[in-house]
Amino acid sequence: MKKISLILAVIVFSSAAASAQVRLNAYSGYVFNENVDSYYDNSSGSFSGKVRGGYQWGAGIEFSPRSGYGVELLYLRQDTKGDPWKYLSNTGAKNGTIDLGINYIMLGGLKYLQNNPKVEPYGGMMLGMAIVESQVENVINAPKNTMTKFAWGIRGGVNVWATEKVGIKLQAHLLSAVQSMGGGLTIGTGGVGVGATSYSSMYQFTLGGGLAFKLGGASTASAAPKAMR
Repeated sequence: MKKISLILAVIVFSSAAASAQVRLNAYSGYVFNENVDSYYDNSSGSFSGKVRGGYQWGAGIEFSPRSGYGVELLYLRQDTKGDPWKYLSNTGAKNGTIDLGINYIMLGGLKYLQNNPKVEPYGGMMLGMAIVESQVENVINAPKNTMTKFAWGIRGGVNVWATEKVGIKLQAHLLSAVQSMGGGLTIGTGGVGVGATSYSSMYQFTLGGGLAFKLGGASTASAAPKAMR
């Protein structure tokens, strides 16, 4: 996964060097609760839990390969809890609360609608990876687990440009960490973890916004109206 991240970064920054416009984006939003569960078989049991909603922040660097389009490398982070967390099997049940750190490193494509230079709607898709950190809460010397999984996302929003260089972002996005919940997360209390043999995908919906900063170059938002005159 480290090699994949390095390749993505090289592609983005190499292209950005030849780009007419670069943007820095800051993100802030609220992630809604997400229930995750997975059924294995009669002998292995089942797993269920809830990823609590909470604050998500992040930042990205975006460049415009052509007018009306953008490519962004972004990072998003949420610190939350898995509660209640339950593992059921034919030998009994184990419950616990888990501290979670959910990181997304994504490469996303964007399409802008440029009918108004001050209001810039957009939408796009993202691909990348989710890095999930987990640890049982209030257990001394509880092991800390880290998983890296494939992730994808979709988003839509609007940039409202307060000045030529600074804009306010309003955005909604859905992110999914594929097969991220299950065996890698320690489930239980008293320092005893339970390893499951299967996984369940996680879907996180976020509403929020942020700020956008243009760093030099011509504005993609104003390029289209000028071309129409």
